[in-house]
Amino acid sequence: MNGPAELPAPLPRGIRAAAPSIPRFMASMGGVGFLRPAPGTWGSALVLPVVLAGPEACLLLAALLSALGWWALARLPEAKADPSWVVVDEGAGQSIALAALPAAGGLAGVALAFLLFRLFDILKPGPVGWADRRHGANGVMLDDIIAGLLAAALLLAARWLGVTL
Repeated sequence: MNGPAELPAPLPRGIRAAAPSIPRFMASMGGVGFLRPAPGTWGSALVLPVVLAGPEACLLLAALLSALGWWALARLPEAKADPSWVVVDEGAGQSIALAALPAAGGLAGVALAFLLFRLFDILKPGPVGWADRRHGANGVMLDDIIAGLLAAALLLAARWLGVTL
């Protein structure tokens, strides 16, 4: 390098404009959060097929969506109040609930995991409500993660009691 170091060229206008939309794209799970009615239900339904890959894949997806959700929400000031279009949290929580199903589970188990998660997410009992009252990304993400954990706990208890899921 004989001359002065060259600075990289600025990003083209289209890429600069798209950069802020990447967190929005992730928080809405590819735009699913903008579907009406009931965007949270659509976000939960989007991850249901992962159950076919087994409990480990469900947990991996839950971890990935949680990490992406916290990352995206930290970059979206308008998402701190949990707008309805943010559904990455629903995807993470639903994935946790699905992880409680057996690898060879049936449609009834998936339906029960879906219904339990949505019930806890909507009614916000106990710790779900506590988490929902937290501010910022923690509140947005934690209430759904806890709802998923509660749904998973009930599903595991049912399996322990001999209920076929």
